[in-house]
Amino acid sequence: MLSEDRLRLMARELCAVGGVRAVALGGSRARGTHRPDSDIDLGLYFEGDVDRVALDRLAARWTGGPVTVASPGAWGPWVESGAWLVVEGTAVDWILRDARRVAEQCERARLGRFAFHTQPGHPLGFLDVSYAGEVAMGVPLCDETALLAGLAEGLTPYPEPLRAAMLQRLWQVDFLLDGAEKGAKGADAAYVALCAGTAAMIIAHAWHALAGRWVLNEKGLVPGVSGLPIDTRGFAEAAASVLSTLGSTPEELHRSIAAMRAVPRP
Repeated sequence: MLSEDRLRLMARELCAVGGVRAVALGGSRARGTHRPDSDIDLGLYFEGDVDRVALDRLAARWTGGPVTVASPGAWGPWVESGAWLVVEGTAVDWILRDARRVAEQCERARLGRFAFHTQPGHPLGFLDVSYAGEVAMGVPLCDETALLAGLAEGLTPYPEPLRAAMLQRLWQVDFLLDGAEKGAKGADAAYVALCAGTAAMIIAHAWHALAGRWVLNEKGLVPGVSGLPIDTRGFAEAAASVLSTLGSTPEELHRSIAAMRAVPRP
């Protein structure tokens, strides 16, 4: 198991690599919701060109074997690149973040602007202002120039304009479900499932925003509503019930769509 002292040493060595300005602990470990077997997520915030050869060498030294940090764009347009390491029996993920791009999204979050973008591994789409959520929720391990401290200004508490924008987006739920009704007529269970799942996630985003909680990806988004410090009126359970029993005939699919319309919304 990688100790906290060893993790902080890794962060200091990462910050010594050319182009890396700051390193932050993210994911479930930053939120305090991790399991003993959870990965350690490290955000590497860089400016300009990163010395990737130095990163490769550092990764190899920590793992005891060859590791290649992915080239820019290898993981898609919204995850710059990174590497998956196993260090002292612990999975450690290095995720590179372009500090300039992060700064843009932090400002958009403060203004209540956001969008979802196509990105491998993100079925709903990558939420661009999740960069701001990472900054707000992350634990800086190395931030000698106060880059992360500056980016975090105005992100805690959760920006009110962003909360309002997420709630306003709820109009899309019925729009999606109206389309699902057409798919149900033809027993298109796949299309209905896509519409219903997307509707559930839009509602879940709204619940998180109402509670002032950042969302970083779709994983755990719907069930996570049940843990919010507000009365969500059983949304998570209701949504799970609908999504797990959609059916396949037109009649079953229409009933499921009606049930999804009825799940609690903010």
